[in-house]
Amino acid sequence: MRTVLAGTAAALAPARWLSANQTSRPNIVVIMADDMGFSDAGCYGGEIRTPNLDRLAAGGLRFTQFYNCARCCPTRASLMTGQYPHAVGLARNGRSLTRNGLTIAEALKNVGYDTAMVGKWHLSKTPVLADKKLHQNWLDHQHDPDRPFGPLETYPVNRGFDKHYGVIWGVIDFFDPFSLVEGTEPVRTPPDDYYFTDAITDKAVEYVEDCGRSDKPFFLYLSHCAPHWPLHARQEDIARYEDVYAGGWEKLREDRFQRQLEMGLFEKENTPLPAIQDRGMEWDDLSDQEKAYEARKMAVHAAMVDRVDQSIGRLIETLQKTDQWDNTVILFLSDNGASPEVPQRPGYDRTGQTRDGRVVKYKDIPLHELGSQLSYTGIGAPWASAANTPFRYWKQESFEGGCHTPLIVHWPRGMKTKPGAICHEMSHVIDVLPTCLDLAGASYPSRYAGQELTPMDGKSLAPIFAGRPRNGHETLCFEHVKGRAIRQGDWKLVAFSRAPEKWELYNLAQDQTETRDLADRYPERVEAMKTEWRAWARRMGLEAS
Repeated sequence: MRTVLAGTAAALAPARWLSANQTSRPNIVVIMADDMGFSDAGCYGGEIRTPNLDRLAAGGLRFTQFYNCARCCPTRASLMTGQYPHAVGLARNGRSLTRNGLTIAEALKNVGYDTAMVGKWHLSKTPVLADKKLHQNWLDHQHDPDRPFGPLETYPVNRGFDKHYGVIWGVIDFFDPFSLVEGTEPVRTPPDDYYFTDAITDKAVEYVEDCGRSDKPFFLYLSHCAPHWPLHARQEDIARYEDVYAGGWEKLREDRFQRQLEMGLFEKENTPLPAIQDRGMEWDDLSDQEKAYEARKMAVHAAMVDRVDQSIGRLIETLQKTDQWDNTVILFLSDNGASPEVPQRPGYDRTGQTRDGRVVKYKDIPLHELGSQLSYTGIGAPWASAANTPFRYWKQESFEGGCHTPLIVHWPRGMKTKPGAICHEMSHVIDVLPTCLDLAGASYPSRYAGQELTPMDGKSLAPIFAGRPRNGHETLCFEHVKGRAIRQGDWKLVAFSRAPEKWELYNLAQDQTETRDLADRYPERVEAMKTEWRAWARRMGLEAS
């Protein structure tokens, strides 16, 4: 017997945010980029060509204080369930989403929505073969152990999605991805000229066209792998950025920050620009050959973001062609800040050879091969620092550069805010599920499919879309691989993952970029906030220290 959400009958009536002459529930599209820097998009200060994201921002709403969980799996778990990741099994990567939370797809499917997903799932336990050589051969498409890429019951199509095309694991060769499935069936041999971003866009377009033939609203989750390493892009996209990054990361950061100030995203008085966190790499100390190599890496990153924007453009065109544009809510965000990682070797989830046996290079990559299938690298810490302008640090950390995301919301029929408006309210990825429920007129049940559910931690953003105040968060907490933070109002207490015992205190109203540690000046506040964080950590099952 199918379990129906509490409040389903009410959900089929006009929701409370609908006006008297607007009774149809909206389609909902959530688009997530992977390891995209806060300032990569043009509408957040970037030089990367993102006309479609810029269009969504110009006609919608941009958030400047929207948080994620600092890494892929935890953020995606919170996005799907409206709970902190620790509560639903994803305190760390490589685990399965538990059943004490329901997904957006499960919630909306049971109130009459069609549901579809394309792209990266990363919420299923990743199996590792005991024989390391066979495991590597599996990653390289040279061995088939005839087993699923994770527990089948955790796949998207068994967590509320009617359809899914994409990858179960989180890291892929963009030209020949590992763990590619349609539904529960492996896609064993992608066609020639395959590129993952394009392939999931093709499926997204197909799904939207199919949904356009139905009288039901739909929920689409478009979950990109780009621009997560390995740096893989189409050559025509890389060519657009060949000379863009020759000035280095310091110049890039300064240029982006200046544009952010001109846009009104930040104010210079309370946003001091920190120095690049470069891990010992100064641009002026590099040789000409090293500068060319580094500039090429950032050009590939930009090309990957560019192709994501092209994907969004194709989706917009399809929504317009199928007369679904006006009543479709689009939310765009990233799962964490840009990544400082530079992979050094194959193994676990990283390829060592192509399907036909060509060796993939992790070091000493020829300049002309950067961005191709034969290369495997990341942008590194200095470029990641620039990509996260104006914030400090990067993916994994609970400092602003790690857990901050751009969020763009666009909805022609339903948004009551001024087009192009900027929202500075403290919000979090846990707010996405309650927002979707609110838009669909659904309520959160105490049980689902025979399983008792733990409460949502998020709060709906729908009042903001309607131009009204909302009862927002007084406190948000963070933890990932011992990096930790708590934000209460304008105050933030934060610790670096490699030194979790050393707490730093910042007043974000005066110092949004965490440059002036006030812990010694306000020891009582530090202790009070530590006590609050520890109480939260105990509720999450963490060892609080």
